Amino acid sequence: MSEPLIQASNLSHAFDYPLYEKVSLEIRAGESVAVMGRSGSGKSTLLHTLAGLIEPLSGEVRLFGENIYRMKEAQKERLRRYRTGIVFQQHYLFKGMTALENVEIAALLAEEVIDRELFERLEIAEAMGQKVSELSGGQQQRVSLARVLSKQPEIIFADEPTGNLDRETSDLVMTIMLEYVRERNAALFVVTHDAEIASRCGRVYHLTGRTLRVSENGI
Repeated sequence: MSEPLIQASNLSHAFDYPLYEKVSLEIRAGESVAVMGRSGSGKSTLLHTLAGLIEPLSGEVRLFGENIYRMKEAQKERLRRYRTGIVFQQHYLFKGMTALENVEIAALLAEEVIDRELFERLEIAEAMGQKVSELSGGQQQRVSLARVLSKQPEIIFADEPTGNLDRETSDLVMTIMLEYVRERNAALFVVTHDAEIASRCGRVYHLTGRTLRVSENGI
């Protein structure tokens, strides 16, 4: 069996109050994993910890077999640029640029060629020439996803990727991410409040009572 792309062991974190304790999980190539939980349970913090953005209070995170919190900053930057991609809940697009320019920057840094068919599939082709500030929240979310997929990452971290979308568009976005995982033998870790979206992943967890438990019924 291949080595996990993501391997987390005994993670714990807290801010003003404890979030979770002794969380462990593994995600291999070709797998999709969703985490659900109430607001404030630590779902986004867990995602950011697995992605190398928030160091845990205790525990270890290995990406591609290496402890990310023991890497030098330059190593972490290369990993984020070439091997992982994050769809943030707040998008973090460059507002003064067009949607296309936002995607072009990411592809250029990752040294990849943009697949413009992706814009058609995400139903944003006609919006790519517009400034980001002129787009709806749902369009910005899809541009954010296009920016990530244009990097061709091996791991996608998605924080509420369908939060600003209607049901039809949510299903479209999830379909495209899952197709990418299958076609590229990549991995998807998604945080969501949407049980229907979560149920489409191969494995679903609930973050509750400071622990992460696998859902037995898929939601």
